[in-house]
Order: sequence, then C-alpha cells, then structure tokens
Amino acid sequence: MELIQDDPDLSAYLVADAAIDHQHPRVRETAQRLAAETGSDAYAYAKAAFTFVRDTIPHSADSGDQRVPWRASDVLTTRNGICCAKSHALAALLRAGGIPAALCYQRLVDEEGGEPLVHGLVALRLPDRGRWARIDPRGNRPGVDARFSLDRERLAWPVFPAFGGVDYPHLYAAPHPKVLEALQEARDRRHLGETLPTAL
Repeated sequence: MELIQDDPDLSAYLVADAAIDHQHPRVRETAQRLAAETGSDAYAYAKAAFTFVRDTIPHSADSGDQRVPWRASDVLTTRNGICCAKSHALAALLRAGGIPAALCYQRLVDEEGGEPLVHGLVALRLPDRGRWARIDPRGNRPGVDARFSLDRERLAWPVFPAFGGVDYPHLYAAPHPKVLEALQEARDRRHLGETLPTAL
C-alpha cells in the first residue's frame, strides 16, 4: 500500500500540539532517558521508544483501566491508554527525538462480522530510509505479536477487506478529528467504546 503524506511539508510531522505534546516535561524526560540509553543512532532510539510504549504502557482493554487519557504526556503519566492514545505517546517521543512521526489508522473487523473499530498506528520516517514505515504500539498479548520492523510490517491485527476492513493510507500530522473528539469527550473507556468512530 502506498502511504499518502497529508501534509507535503515534512516538518509538520515534528510539531507539538495538544495531543502530541512533546514539549511537556514528562515527554522530554522520557525522551532524554531513551536517548541516553541509545546514543545518537536514530534507528536505535526509534526502536527503544516503540518498545517502551508497547511494553510498559498497557492497553486499557487488556488491563481493564477505565481512564481515557488522550494527551501523550497523560498516557506516559498514567501508564494507560487505548491504541490511539498510545500512538499519540509514541509519536510524541519520536518527534522529541527529531524523528518525523505521523498518525495513521485502520478500520478493523473480524471474520465473524463483529462490530468494526478504528485502530490507531504510527508511521515514522528515519533520515536514512527516505520512506515511511508503519508500526503498531498497541501492546502484545496472546495472539498479538506487533514488532518494530521498517522493512516488513508487523502490526497487531490483520485487515479483512472482504468483511469491510480498511487500511487507511493517509498519514496525519495531528490526530484525526473524529478520534480526538471521542477521546476528549469520553467519560470512561466504556463510554468511549460507544462513541469511538467505526470508520473515518
């Protein structure tokens, strides 16, 4: 699939905003710690940031946490979030390290025809690669094995187009408005499950 950069200016994928608040002290502190562990190598830093978000911040559907953070700094503080919120945290850490990061999405449906849902991912572009690569910081569990891979996608879930699944090719510099609104207005994760869009 050809990924489509929504903003032609690559610097748009480095800015801070309300959700990807990489100027927040919590984000900067985490980024500095990761940089100290990995040195100046962008690949090593990106992989460490991915692993940190994937493995140390549980997906709230797995942990049962009902809180719904949407800012990257809040995700890092509460150590909790759904896939879209965890993507905000990873994008913030990547941007804090000078790596362009985009938000991207899938519409997931299962083979049994269950309720569709929008799933959040991150795409990054390393200086020496010259192209975008998608990664999925959702968090692994039995049956889910997302990996940091820039050559072949290793995402959490397959997309089933025959059942209505969609791999959205767009790379957003900011969270999709529908997703962000649902996160901001959710009273808790149960409420979010009722209001999160099922398509973009």
